[in-house]
Amino acid sequence: MFEPPVQRLIDELARLPGIGQKSAQRLAFHILNVDEVDATRLADAIVEMRRDVRLCSRCFNVTADEECSICRDLRRDPAMICAVERAQDIPVLEKTHEFNGRYHVLGGAISPIAGIGPDQLRVAELVNRVEAESVEEVIVATNPTMEGDTTALYLARLLKPLGVTVTRLASGLPVGGDLDYADEITLGRALVGRQEL
Repeated sequence: MFEPPVQRLIDELARLPGIGQKSAQRLAFHILNVDEVDATRLADAIVEMRRDVRLCSRCFNVTADEECSICRDLRRDPAMICAVERAQDIPVLEKTHEFNGRYHVLGGAISPIAGIGPDQLRVAELVNRVEAESVEEVIVATNPTMEGDTTALYLARLLKPLGVTVTRLASGLPVGGDLDYADEITLGRALVGRQEL
């Protein structure tokens, strides 16, 4: 439809998650119309990221070094690990300023329908860390989905015999939310996870 170099860029951009054909076309033409220095800076940033970024050897967060900055930070509590599905979940939790331990990126959640079992995740590495690093608590911060719940239950069953406390993030009503807009599952979880005032 477009000239081959433009169509190639549109096709590549459309392969990105959340980007459809129309968004890919808008992005491609934006890149075509910006100064060459801006387009080159974008291309260089992509190449640099792919070349220099790897997974942390301890927690599997993204890093440019052998270990990520969180694992290297001696001020963090080594007795607490927060297990997350993806590396993108870490900045979200860090913004709360409520957790001062370390993380472990599982690489997804158990999903038999998608063919993802515990062996496809970094569960064995988590167990090894719990044993080797004298971890006292593992907070399971998987998504509140069927797959996330299944993963949390699996991890609890696996880790509790090691003498570690396994907790799960509470789920329920968002701050500022109205009860009449909440679904039954969210309300049920909010009731079960209620706290004394």
